[in-house]
Amino acid sequence: MGAYIARRLLLVIPTLLGIMIINFTLVQFVPGGPVEQIIAQMEGGGDVFEAFSGGGADVEMQATGASDRYVGARGLPPEFIAELEREFGFDKPPLERFLNMLWNYMRLDFGESYFRSISVIDLVLEKMPVSISLGLWSTLIAYLVSIPLGIRKAVKDGSTFDTWTSGAIIVAYAIPGFLFAILLLVLFAGGSYWQIFPLRGLTSDNWSDLSLPGKIADYFWHIALPVIASTISAFATLTLLTKNSFLDEIKKQYVMTARAKGLSESKVLYGHVFRNAMLIVIAGFPAVFIGVFFSGSLIIETIFSLDGLGRLGFEAAVARDYPVIFGTLFIFGLMSLVVGILSDIMYVLVDPRIDFEKREG
Repeated sequence: MGAYIARRLLLVIPTLLGIMIINFTLVQFVPGGPVEQIIAQMEGGGDVFEAFSGGGADVEMQATGASDRYVGARGLPPEFIAELEREFGFDKPPLERFLNMLWNYMRLDFGESYFRSISVIDLVLEKMPVSISLGLWSTLIAYLVSIPLGIRKAVKDGSTFDTWTSGAIIVAYAIPGFLFAILLLVLFAGGSYWQIFPLRGLTSDNWSDLSLPGKIADYFWHIALPVIASTISAFATLTLLTKNSFLDEIKKQYVMTARAKGLSESKVLYGHVFRNAMLIVIAGFPAVFIGVFFSGSLIIETIFSLDGLGRLGFEAAVARDYPVIFGTLFIFGLMSLVVGILSDIMYVLVDPRIDFEKREG
């Protein structure tokens, strides 16, 4: 197992390098960089993308020299444009900028946001509690509900219970997360009916003045609706995966033998079947968490006014805040690759019979 982990760790380097090269290359062809953002704001107080959407003669390039590359740079001296390029590092060739960025990342120096005057690491740490809260609680609730429900559906396969629960989770899976989030706000956050839960934020304004039990209660009071909205579609996959895993194991010979020996149904299910059936479900927990952590949080965070990593990434992309874009891409790409290795380790811990080295051999 040690040799397998070492090989996987070594593969992280070229994989992460490939991710960075592809995204850095794509960014070079995307219009509206940070220099253009500043020029657009100084010239018209608007957004840089207005210049690309048909500004006509008013946005024709009039300046000479370095400013010729920028739409809407009329009236700004070329020296000012060149100074902006030097400040952002765009006076250097793309290859040199990319190599410098990688060298800084190797030293865990992810730079500073162009527009927020804060380091990328501090910015990520500031936003991470919201995303961790959504990802962790959504994953835990999905597992706590889906595993018992999946086992019950496997035991009652083909029954009325199995039929109506399948219909319910499929309907829940089909409901868009943002639509369900809006419905929760309308019903329970003062939209048109009950004012039970707060409308925004992760904590109340007086959170620091509350006692420890009060802080815990306030935290769960604020996180309840966002977690429910982000979890609703996760039940279907996990429940059906659990059910199918149990059905596959129940039909095997060792289960028939255990029943023939006179073991109770609960001992057969939880003493013999559970460990084998739950292998793929439990071992996949890190990957499921990281998936919930990174994906689908933007809309939920926006609807519930939560300032997390989803909104951070979106705002950085819109503002062309390259240090934040590439810094978070590197950090999260590395985390995803490491989590893939942790998932394999989880498989071995759950079932020591699995040997990845023999399979590779």
